[in-house]
Amino acid sequence: MPTYVYAITRADHPLRLDGVSGVGDPPADLRTVTARDLTAVVSEAPPGLRAKRRDVMAHQSVVERLMDDGATLPMRFGLLGPDDEQVAAVLEQEQSGYRERLAELEGHVEFHLKASRDEDDLLREIMERNDEIRRLNERTRDDPSAHQDRMALGEMVSDAVTARRQSEADELVALLEGAAARTARGEAATSVFLNVSFLVRDEEAAAFTRLVREEAERRGSTYQLTLTGPLPPYSFV
Repeated sequence: MPTYVYAITRADHPLRLDGVSGVGDPPADLRTVTARDLTAVVSEAPPGLRAKRRDVMAHQSVVERLMDDGATLPMRFGLLGPDDEQVAAVLEQEQSGYRERLAELEGHVEFHLKASRDEDDLLREIMERNDEIRRLNERTRDDPSAHQDRMALGEMVSDAVTARRQSEADELVALLEGAAARTARGEAATSVFLNVSFLVRDEEAAAFTRLVREEAERRGSTYQLTLTGPLPPYSFV
């Protein structure tokens, strides 16, 4: 039966796993696989495992319990090995890399930030700052038959929106990355101009949260900054 992998720790990491259990119904019993300086917390993998809330929360609970006692490499939900022997072989093969990553994550947590802006507010700013767009907008508004100008206007506005969203994302990351050890940017979405994770030292977590809150207040109600954390450092494993 495949082996389900929750996390990797140092071999001397406390394993206070009482009160938590693995994925599946009934929940699988947790066990460990050790190779020299590393230990993986694992269980049997239930057949047909899907990302149900119950199982996702079980996975998260195991990771968070391990994190309470020190550096932990959380694995993504659903990670399977063929069996315990193959998991041990990977631990043996990747000793150096995993130990370095554990040292890097020691005493750190992850915060995830999504930032969005009211579209009408952004378009107003573009119209106010770009004379060419403003003139072309006035011309097409007065001449309904100006199809070519209208197409050109649409392209110019789209380019300006993309550029402004990118510049605002860069500005926000530049403001916050000084308070973080590392950053990991994800793909933005239509309504989200910034999707980024920060690796933050435990003792600086409160200050980081305060910095984000102050920036949200400074930007006002046309912006929405959604900060999630502290989290296991999935983005930095």
